[in-house]
Amino acid sequence: MAAAGSLRSLLGRVRYEVLPAKATEEKVLAHVPRDVVITVTASPVKGLEPTLALTGRLAEHGYRVVPHVPARLLRDDTHLKDVTERLRAVGVDDVFVPAGDADPPAGPYQGALPVLRRLDELGRPFARMGITGYPESHPLIHDDITIQAMWDKRAHATYVVSNLCFDARVLGDWIARVRRRDVTLPVYVGVAGPVQRAKLLAMAAKIGVGESTRFLTKHASWFVRFATPGGYAPDRLLDRAAQALTAPSAGVAGLHLFTFNQIAETERWRRAALDRLGD
Repeated sequence: MAAAGSLRSLLGRVRYEVLPAKATEEKVLAHVPRDVVITVTASPVKGLEPTLALTGRLAEHGYRVVPHVPARLLRDDTHLKDVTERLRAVGVDDVFVPAGDADPPAGPYQGALPVLRRLDELGRPFARMGITGYPESHPLIHDDITIQAMWDKRAHATYVVSNLCFDARVLGDWIARVRRRDVTLPVYVGVAGPVQRAKLLAMAAKIGVGESTRFLTKHASWFVRFATPGGYAPDRLLDRAAQALTAPSAGVAGLHLFTFNQIAETERWRRAALDRLGD
């Protein structure tokens, strides 16, 4: 019962990751309560502008919004300063800084660490700055290197967001490894919502031909998980990972739910999960 109560607490501390598509604002307003944090992704094809625009609009509606600011999308130091000023002007105090997928990068920043350092030099304009963690192996980077990267960034960042993981054991082992390396930053655990494969394919198609191909190629294993009968259910993953996620030593601050813009479905699932877990 204690684990159920702790899981319920985590479901009350969620972040919804959304893509800055045409209908995203309308979906968020229709289905997401104001106490849920919204994180807005950035596209290597479309650049930062759609992310910044949606962030500003959602902030005006009263949401706490966390934009993704990928290092490899920043053209230069002036661009970083402009982005910072624009976000601060709409009240943003939290940014997520991944390396990003742009290849080649738009400017001099190859990874997140130089951007985090530069933001420190600019006076830490954001109270909170998040970085990426990889429970399941990064396709190009060895696991030990990704954990070392978290260690290198720990003095600049204030929390870690784990990338998608579909295996409770792998997730628990990763959290333990991170803590053994004395990375003490709180972790938001990345979990896919109740994704419907047909809608995921439709969403991938809407983000543009080139980007859709990139998305489908990079995340082919996700589609297998979502398409296989019994292959993935967020409830099952959370139940199996409950002990690892709710242990005080884990330092899990909440859940980062990848909605893939299935926003209404994600919120319905969360409400049902809260009811299932009881008071």
